[in-house]
Formats: sequence, structure tokens, C-alpha cells
Amino acid sequence: MVLTVYGAANAACPQRVLACLIEKGIDFELIHVDLNRGEHKSPDFLLRQPFGQVPMVEDGDFRLYESRAIIRYYAAKYADRGPDLLGKTLEERAMVDQWLEVEAHNFNDLCFNLVLQLVILPKMGQPGDLSLAHACEQKLEKVMDVYEKRLSERPYLAGDNFTLADLSHLPGIRYLVEEAKMGHLITERKNVNAWWGCISSRPAWKKLMELVP
Repeated sequence: MVLTVYGAANAACPQRVLACLIEKGIDFELIHVDLNRGEHKSPDFLLRQPFGQVPMVEDGDFRLYESRAIIRYYAAKYADRGPDLLGKTLEERAMVDQWLEVEAHNFNDLCFNLVLQLVILPKMGQPGDLSLAHACEQKLEKVMDVYEKRLSERPYLAGDNFTLADLSHLPGIRYLVEEAKMGHLITERKNVNAWWGCISSRPAWKKLMELVP
């Protein structure tokens, strides 16, 4: 059976999953969930994902949600296909997990709030909180300084190879650069900028961007 992904191709968390599936060469069907119309909060969807969030995947009788759990699962399930996204040794896997946690808890919330205040709310006709956006920007500057130091030591966050730790950042940084016009957070840091140029040039990511409306 073909894997089914419920979500929107232009939403960050589904993009994280779709990028992983494309990297691994896994066939999937994307069932569009219209977030603007609130389809993720509909009774039918809540039966699949009780928190009303995307993405959610169905793989035969197996259902899974939370994008980072999904990418970990498919990177492990198809470890023998495509690039190794988890790391080969126990230490490499620990570093991947560490930087996935950093992305989830130190980067993602600040990134999301910036995009929310500067892009999403204005598109909905609501004023964004510019003071909150500025505070998030200042905090994110410090986070990216940590990334700059790490990437001065290794070409990728978890070491010498592209892994889920890098992949998980792709949607958020794209929104920062292209939508929120916060590209200076990346370009003003030589190593972060080189890393971003490298990971955003991967064929799988380019293929995914062709699917985004």
C-alpha cells in the first residue's frame, strides 16, 4: 500500500515529513488538508489526529503523527534506502537526536513566532505583534550564533554527513528567509549561510519545492 500523508504541502511540519520521504525514495500520496478552512479541526480529521494538527500518516493499519517522530520512523524503517539520515554509530545517532531536540526546543518556537507575527497574521488581516517579533529575532540571533560555532567545526549539525538534524531545519529557515524576510539571520553568519546553501540545494528539497503551490 502507498503511504498516505495528510497535510498541506506549503506548511512547515508536513514539509519536514515530505522532504524525508523524498530523500528516502518512498512513494506517498498527499491528501491535502486545507488549514485556512479549518479542515484539520473537523470531526473526521480529529478521529485520525486528536490534536487537530498536521501532518499525520497512514501506512496500512499504522497511523503516526508528530513530524519529528514520523521522520525518525521512516529514516529507521528504510535505513537501507537512500542516504543514512540517522547516523551509523551510537554517538552519531546521539548527535542527530541532540540537534533534533535543539531544533524543536531552541529554534522552532522562535522561528514560528516570527513567521506568525510577520507573515501569517497579516495575511489573515490581523496585525502582528512587532515587539514580540523583535524579541524573537533577538533571541534567534543568539541561537544562530551557537549554530555558527558548531558549523565552524563540522559541515553539518550532527557531524560530517547530512542527517535528520539538518533536514528538520529546512522548512523553518525557508520561511524565515523567503516569507519573513529575515535572511540576515542566515547570511550574516558565514558557516550558517554555507550550510543553508548546501542543504537547500539538495535534489529532494528542490523536488519538494516544486510541489508547493
